Amino acid sequence: MSDLFSLQGKTALVTGGNSGLGKAMALGLREAGARVAVTGRDQEKNAAIAAELGEDAVFGLDVRDGNAVAATITAVAGRFGGLNILVNNAGLFRGGPLLGMRREDWQAVIDTHLTGSFLCAQAAAAAMSTRGAGGKIINIGSMYSVYGALEAADYGSAKTGLLGLTRALAVELAPHGIQVNAILPGWHMTPLTQPLHEIPLAEAIRAKTPAGRWGRAEDVVGAAVFLAAPASDFVTGAAIPVDGGYSIADRSIY
Repeated sequence: MSDLFSLQGKTALVTGGNSGLGKAMALGLREAGARVAVTGRDQEKNAAIAAELGEDAVFGLDVRDGNAVAATITAVAGRFGGLNILVNNAGLFRGGPLLGMRREDWQAVIDTHLTGSFLCAQAAAAAMSTRGAGGKIINIGSMYSVYGALEAADYGSAKTGLLGLTRALAVELAPHGIQVNAILPGWHMTPLTQPLHEIPLAEAIRAKTPAGRWGRAEDVVGAAVFLAAPASDFVTGAAIPVDGGYSIADRSIY
């Protein structure tokens, strides 16, 4: 039974894996036995995660750059003897009211979350299918993959698009033995959400969450390991909320 969740002998790449949820998933996949590489744009954060994973496991990458994505996937596969798992986690947030949203901000968010995930999945699927051993692609969506995003049309559209990408790739890549799924995190305590803890919204979120608390970064690890492991070989095209029940609660309950 334990082999169902073992990642021994597997190589995983986590984009945006140098902090927050990405870092938690990278370390969790390593604990489950995988060889793990991460990418990130922030050199200081890359240096910090390199102290834990090793310098040869950290790659500077802007996922919007198709040539750089292809080169990085090739480098990871060459360095670690293949690629079995891709976690598309890289992202950014701009947001703001629709009437004041700049096109360049819209484009940056769409290109990072959606186009970047497409480019990484395309390159990873090529590497996986060439080896003929199948693989796993995990897209990190959001509760805003299913909710309307107030003053965040860019982010909400990108995260909703990830669901369409997940389903399309799940169908197309199934003949290659590649499963494609999504994780939809709720409100988690990360550096990105830290400013929200200083305003009343933080308590309102806790009150609407049946679990009675905000999520922690490590709360996403179990879902990531499941979707990366043999236990999910017959699961594809799925979107798993990891939100303490926030998305199924219709009102505050605390």
